[in-house]
Amino acid sequence: MAKKKGAAKKRPATTPTPVVPNGSSSSAPPESGPSTPQPPPTPSPVTTSPKPEPEEEDPIKRAENVKEQGNVAFKAAKYAAAVELYTRAIELNPFEPSYLTNRAASYISLKRFRLALEDCQMAASLQSAAPSPKTLLRLARCQLALGSSTPALSTIGTVLALEPKNTQAVQLKDKVTALEGHVRNFESARKRKDWAMARLALDKCLQSIEGEGGDVPTEWRIWRVELELSRGSWDAANIAANDALRLNPNSPDVLALRGLVLFLTGKLPQALQHVSSALRLDPGHVQAQKLRKRVKDVERLKEEGNVAFKLGKLQEAYDLYSETLDRIGSLEEEGKGGQIRATLLSNRATTLLKLEKHEEALADTDASLAVSPNSFKALRTRARINLHLEKYDASIADFKSAIQQASTEGSATEGDVRALKVDLKKAEAALKRSKTKDYYKILGLARECTEIEIKKAYRRESLIHHPDKGGDEEKFKLVVEANAVLSDPQRRERYDMGEEEDGMNDGGMGGMGGMSHMDLSELFSHFHGGQAGFSGFPGQGPRGHSHSFSF
Repeated sequence: MAKKKGAAKKRPATTPTPVVPNGSSSSAPPESGPSTPQPPPTPSPVTTSPKPEPEEEDPIKRAENVKEQGNVAFKAAKYAAAVELYTRAIELNPFEPSYLTNRAASYISLKRFRLALEDCQMAASLQSAAPSPKTLLRLARCQLALGSSTPALSTIGTVLALEPKNTQAVQLKDKVTALEGHVRNFESARKRKDWAMARLALDKCLQSIEGEGGDVPTEWRIWRVELELSRGSWDAANIAANDALRLNPNSPDVLALRGLVLFLTGKLPQALQHVSSALRLDPGHVQAQKLRKRVKDVERLKEEGNVAFKLGKLQEAYDLYSETLDRIGSLEEEGKGGQIRATLLSNRATTLLKLEKHEEALADTDASLAVSPNSFKALRTRARINLHLEKYDASIADFKSAIQQASTEGSATEGDVRALKVDLKKAEAALKRSKTKDYYKILGLARECTEIEIKKAYRRESLIHHPDKGGDEEKFKLVVEANAVLSDPQRRERYDMGEEEDGMNDGGMGGMGGMSHMDLSELFSHFHGGQAGFSGFPGQGPRGHSHSFSF
């Protein structure tokens, strides 16, 4: 009995009931022996639903979310980040004008008015059926900041038509009206060639732009260059042209204008480069075409004139320099021909000096220095002309100015400065002589005279002033003195440098500058074919002279 009881408690091992795909359990007992292959059961449909894919967010909603992020960045004064966010919003929804105006506000805060202007114009176009005063006001502000006063007034007029009492529009209109008045004043003054008034008006225009933190229009930058040229302010014109070119490197107008500045300041190769660049960008640019021909003509004629001068063909050089000056011109709008004209006038003056046309040469140097008052070469030429014209004080002043300019000018050499100092001493000596005795003038000679010319002049003046021939004894003495000094190379050099050289104090026959009886005999023998006689020294002639001659 107990044995059976224990057997009842012990159960045979059973195989786990398999779970089939439909979720039911199989109650069939496991088969004994080899299993017969069975086909795989057909899968039953899954009774639980899978998790659905998230639907793609609407671009319009996404754009709005990004815009809100942009607003947060804008309020935090992170304008560059705001621009990026508004740009993403515009890409998602390019037909929403508020995104454009918001980005424009960010650009305005960054002082990037040209980009802001484009956004406002696009937004206004999208709102054309129902114009937005807010968009239009932002557009007008951009137009003012860029110096476009006439379009700005038109835009503000539209705002006031929609909202006549719009305070911002009224205030902005006052600013734009003032700017337009300054522009009109500039144009009027320029037309009258009132350069001082034109500059004042242009400064007012610039102040209006600066008050808005705006960009100076390219046209105004060109005006500034033209104004400085008209006033002959070469350094200011160079700076203004460089600024305009830096900000507008691909503008044919700016390149051509920069070429003109270089031409007028005598930088011909650089001028040609800029003009060629302008023509590459715009082959039909009329001003650039004319300037290129002008630069080439001036460069060629100037060089031909220099060659002729160096070869001693003075009249040919004069003609070539004159033709060059005609090609340069003397328009007031171009600073009366600029520094290139001043250089050519100085060259022609030097030629005229060698041609001994002193008054014409002086007129050329005066005209040259009126344009370029610091040219040491023109000052040197005028000093030499004034020395020839016996305007000693003016000559000395010019030599001193020339030395000062040559000491600071890059094109002058140490040799130029040394030569100028020698010339200055000669001019000072000439001034001193003019107040006492000028031996060159006594003999009627130029300071560059030769020894042969001195001898001829002495013979001529001695005959004229000899007392026995009706001449003046004092003048005759001066002639003898002059010859004694000038005929001696060493004494002449000392005299030319302003040292004391009195012909009357030389040894020998007193009062005759060392002239011996034989000297006089030879002199008059030369004049009268050897028939002169000599009555002896010292002796009293019929007029009480200390010397007398018989013929």
